[in-house]
Amino acid sequence: MAHAPGVPDPLDADAWVEFIFDVFVGAFPDLRLTIEEIGCSDNTVAARMAFRGTHRGEFQGLPPTNREVVFTSVELNRMVDGNVAEHWFEFDQGKLLEQLGLAVIPGPRLLPRILRHRAKKLLPGRR
Repeated sequence: MAHAPGVPDPLDADAWVEFIFDVFVGAFPDLRLTIEEIGCSDNTVAARMAFRGTHRGEFQGLPPTNREVVFTSVELNRMVDGNVAEHWFEFDQGKLLEQLGLAVIPGPRLLPRILRHRAKKLLPGRR
């Protein structure tokens, strides 16, 4: 069973493989990964990974940009009898989207608070 960012329900092994190939390998066919650090305890393996690839296929509705991207992930695996029983995967989606030329814009509830905060910094002494 795998847990991926933006996916509401856990994925079984077949769905996880499909997710990886459809979402990442399809969009970044030359995707390379490097294990930067790995550690384990009795039943958990944790890894910090680095990915590098070129955006040559559709990614979350965005057509290919041919831009090279670099992003990192943290992955946790719960082990049972030497096999992965559960997998968690987190990565910096904002950084990845930014490299593809997209900007993450705060929603309508957060934007006014950010603007007020910035205005206070720009106009000291005024409230």
